[in-house]
Order: sequence, then structure tokens, then C-alpha cells
Amino acid sequence: MDSSPTLDQVSIRNYAIVTLAYWGFTITDGALRMLVLLYFHTLGYTPLEVAMLFLFYEIFGIVTNLFGGWIGSRFGVKLTLYSGIALQILALLMLTPVNENWALALAVPYVMVAQAFSGIAKDLTKMSSKSAIRLVIPQNAQSALFKWVAILTGSKNALKGVGFFLGSLLLATFGYVNALLIMAGGLMAVLVSGLWLPSGMGKVKAKVKFRQLFSKTREINILSAARFFLFGARDVWFVVGLPVFLYSVLNWSFEQVGGFLAIWVIGYGMVQSLAPTLLRRFGSGRPPQASTIRFWTGLLTAIPASIAIALQLGRPPGQTIVVGLMVFGVVFAFNSAVHSYLVLAYTEDDKVALNVGFYYMANSGGRLVGTVLSGLIFQMYGLVGCLWTSAVFVLLAELITLKLPNPKSTQELVS
Repeated sequence: MDSSPTLDQVSIRNYAIVTLAYWGFTITDGALRMLVLLYFHTLGYTPLEVAMLFLFYEIFGIVTNLFGGWIGSRFGVKLTLYSGIALQILALLMLTPVNENWALALAVPYVMVAQAFSGIAKDLTKMSSKSAIRLVIPQNAQSALFKWVAILTGSKNALKGVGFFLGSLLLATFGYVNALLIMAGGLMAVLVSGLWLPSGMGKVKAKVKFRQLFSKTREINILSAARFFLFGARDVWFVVGLPVFLYSVLNWSFEQVGGFLAIWVIGYGMVQSLAPTLLRRFGSGRPPQASTIRFWTGLLTAIPASIAIALQLGRPPGQTIVVGLMVFGVVFAFNSAVHSYLVLAYTEDDKVALNVGFYYMANSGGRLVGTVLSGLIFQMYGLVGCLWTSAVFVLLAELITLKLPNPKSTQELVS
């Protein structure tokens, strides 16, 4: 059993404030993604042009994760968290003037810049919230760490699913501009919560040198490389190809597309949250090991390939996509939950912001490649091409994890 010390009330309060702020941001992040995707598709943008709108979102996410960890270590995660929320408000307000009368040559770079601010905001808030867990959970409480990481990550994805549905609903109900203003107003309320968070949370006493941004352990490097291909595998068919396929090929409405993707992400998040309980009940009773991630990544490899084969054999596309995506979501959720635990299990408290930032820089790199390829491959080869690319990416992630060692802790999981 886990005999680790209990958390004090101040730590729990600080973690709750960070988590609630992250939840508020996450809803608007999912809503904005769906809002931009559907709105600009209806304006006649091609799948590749839509994908390009998110290019800076992913590129600046990479840069933010690299430098955000350094900033968080020097100035504390409060600064990075609420700077991210403020930048998201700016991004939402920047997008309000864009309409169908704007020339393509003006609209695309303008929206890309706004999405850059949103990408910076997303990764500042994510890095801050993930780092906060390591700071409030004692170093020797690995089972508690796995549990709380899974709850945060799972709830985040569930709320992002709510955001997908909210974005499509706001677009259909209030229109593009009003939807953006409603979301900006909600985030302004979230900013107030920062008054109760200590300014020095996560700040490292010793000066953090710039070269430390790249001096990671072997475990973090391997896990980061696997994360790159894992999330590239998801986004290469999920970001642009799948929503456009549902809307333009299967003739689904805005609400149907947003609602279905919302249900998927909510279910995906619920599985992530339950991962520690399920692994404890059906597994070895220990926190995840290197073999755990190899098992789930290997299992995931077959799923996009199976969906692609079914579509090529002429199976009903709607049924195939719905069933295949549900299976993909369950297995991917276990992968993501174990990944999110391992990066913290390999990390010491004084390096948490740096290592988490570096790790999620790889995550953003995979999302960037996946996003661009999603639009490009869908435009050239359709959804089947996106699925085969996804299968190759997961296989690469599996091969990389073969060199991953076990974390030091071997304590048993608790419920």
C-alpha cells in the first residue's frame, strides 16, 4: 500500500486553483478549434488551407514548451498559467473582425497569427498545470502521482470534448463573432482566480541556465520522441481529415460533427481518468512500467490500419468510422495516461517545469506534423491515406519505446 504523506490543505487549494483555471481554458481551446475549422470550411477553404490556419498554433506551441519550462522555473508557474489565459483572450478578440469579405491573402496570415497566440496560450497553461501536480505530490508517492495525473489529463480531454460541442453549438446559435465574444468573457472571469495563487509556485531557487533547456535525461529523450509520433498519429487523421470527411462526405451538420467529436473526446477523457483504477484491477498492481507503454502502443498500431482496410473493402463508412474511432479512443487514452505519468515519474521536483516543457515540445511537434499532413494527405488521398499514415506513426512510436527503462519506484497502486 502507499504510505506516502498526505497532502496539506494549502497544496490541495493551489492545485485546485490551477486545475480550475486550466479547465476553463480547455473548454475555450476545444471550442475555438471547432469554430475555426467549421467556419472557414463553409467559407470555401480547402482542407489544406484549413490545416494551414493551425500551422502557427502548433509551431508556437513547440517554442512555448521549450521556453515556457525555463520561464516557469525562473518565475513560477503562476506567471505562465495566467499569461496563457490572457493570450487566449487576445486571440479570441483578434479573430472577431474576420469575415467572408476578407481576401484569402489577408485572412490566412491574420488568422495564423491569432492562432499563434492561442498556441502559446495552450502550452503555457498545460505546462503549468502538469508541473503543479509534481509540486504538490510528494516525491515518493508514485501511485498518487499516477492517479492525479490521470484525473487532470482525463478531465482536460473530457472538457475539450465539451468545447468541441460548445464551439459548433455557439457557431450555429449565435454566429461566429458572438461565439468568440462569449468565450472571451468567460476567460476574463477565470483570470480573477489568479489572485489566490502564490507567485513563487514552481520557482527554482538556483539560477536556471539556458543550456539546461536541452540537457535532458535519456528517459525523457526517449519518451519525448515516442510522444512526437504518438500524437502525430492521432492528429494526422483527427484534426482536419475526420471533421471534413464527416461534414463533406457523410453530409453531417455542424452540430452532428461537433457533437460526435465531443462525445469521443469526453469518453476518451473518462477512460484516461479511470486508467489507474483499471490497471490496478486488471494489471500487476504496480505503477506503469516501460512494458506498460510498449503493450498499449503496440495494440494501438493495428487500429488505424484496420479502419483503413475496412473502408477500402467497402464497409459502410459511417459505421466503420464510429466504431473504429471509439476503439482507437479507448486504447489511445491508456497510452496518453501512461505517458503523462511516466514523464513525471522520471522527473525530479527541481527540474519539473524544464522536463515537462521539453516533453510537451515534442508533443507539439507531433501535433504540428500531424495537422499539416492531415490537410495535405486528406486532400490528396482521402481519409484512408490519413489512416495509413497514422498506423506508420504509431509503429514508429512503438519501436522507440523498446529502449525505454523502468521508473525507479516499484510501489503498489492504490485506488
